[in-house]
Amino acid sequence: MRNHFTAYIEPGDDGWWVATSPEVPPAIGQGRSAEEAREDLESSIAFVLEWQRAEAAESATGRAIATLVSVG
Repeated sequence: MRNHFTAYIEPGDDGWWVATSPEVPPAIGQGRSAEEAREDLESSIAFVLEWQRAEAAESATGRAIATLVSVG
Protein backbone atom coordinates (compact mmCIF):
# COMPACT_ATOMS: atom_id res chain seq x y z
CA MET A 1 0.00 0.00 0.00
CA ARG A 2 1.40 3.39 -0.99
CA ASN A 3 0.55 6.50 0.99
CA HIS A 4 1.22 10.14 0.27
CA PHE A 5 2.12 12.67 2.94
CA THR A 6 2.55 16.43 2.91
CA ALA A 7 6.14 17.56 3.49
CA TYR A 8 7.15 21.04 4.59
CA ILE A 9 10.84 21.63 3.94
CA GLU A 10 12.50 24.77 5.21
CA PRO A 11 15.97 26.11 5.92
CA GLY A 12 17.24 25.36 9.39
CA ASP A 13 20.40 26.39 11.20
CA ASP A 14 23.96 26.25 9.90
CA GLY A 15 23.02 25.37 6.31
CA TRP A 16 20.80 22.40 7.20
CA TRP A 17 17.27 21.84 5.89
CA VAL A 18 14.42 20.48 8.04
CA ALA A 19 11.42 18.51 6.78
CA THR A 20 8.22 17.79 8.69
CA SER A 21 4.83 16.29 7.89
CA PRO A 22 1.59 17.39 9.56
CA GLU A 23 0.11 13.91 9.03
CA VAL A 24 2.93 12.26 11.01
CA PRO A 25 4.08 14.86 13.57
CA PRO A 26 6.74 12.70 15.26
CA ALA A 27 8.58 12.26 11.94
CA ILE A 28 11.32 14.80 11.20
CA GLY A 29 13.90 14.79 8.42
CA GLN A 30 17.04 16.84 7.99
CA GLY A 31 19.80 17.18 5.44
CA ARG A 32 22.35 19.47 3.86
CA SER A 33 19.91 20.02 0.95
CA ALA A 34 16.13 20.14 0.63
CA GLU A 35 16.23 16.82 -1.24
CA GLU A 36 18.28 15.15 1.52
CA ALA A 37 15.82 16.43 4.12
CA ARG A 38 12.88 15.06 2.08
CA GLU A 39 14.55 11.66 1.75
CA ASP A 40 15.33 11.60 5.48
CA LEU A 41 11.69 12.48 6.21
CA GLU A 42 10.56 9.51 4.08
CA SER A 43 12.70 7.19 6.20
CA SER A 44 11.47 8.81 9.39
CA ILE A 45 7.80 8.45 8.39
CA ALA A 46 8.34 4.76 7.53
CA PHE A 47 10.01 4.19 10.92
CA VAL A 48 7.26 5.99 12.86
CA LEU A 49 4.48 4.08 11.09
CA GLU A 50 6.23 0.74 11.62
CA TRP A 51 6.73 1.55 15.31
CA GLN A 52 3.09 2.64 15.72
CA ARG A 53 1.84 -0.57 14.06
CA ALA A 54 4.00 -2.69 16.36
CA GLU A 55 2.81 -0.79 19.44
CA ALA A 56 -0.83 -1.16 18.38
CA ALA A 57 -0.44 -4.88 17.71
CA GLU A 58 1.23 -5.39 21.08
CA SER A 59 -1.51 -3.58 22.98
CA ALA A 60 -4.46 -5.11 21.08
CA THR A 61 -6.68 -7.45 23.03
CA GLY A 62 -7.27 -11.04 21.98
CA ARG A 63 -10.70 -9.99 20.69
CA ALA A 64 -9.36 -7.41 18.24
CA ILE A 65 -9.81 -7.91 14.51
CA ALA A 66 -6.93 -6.65 12.36
CA THR A 67 -7.84 -5.43 8.88
CA LEU A 68 -6.65 -2.84 6.35
CA VAL A 69 -8.48 0.38 5.54
CA SER A 70 -7.81 2.32 2.34
CA VAL A 71 -8.26 6.09 2.27
CA GLY A 72 -8.26 8.28 -0.81
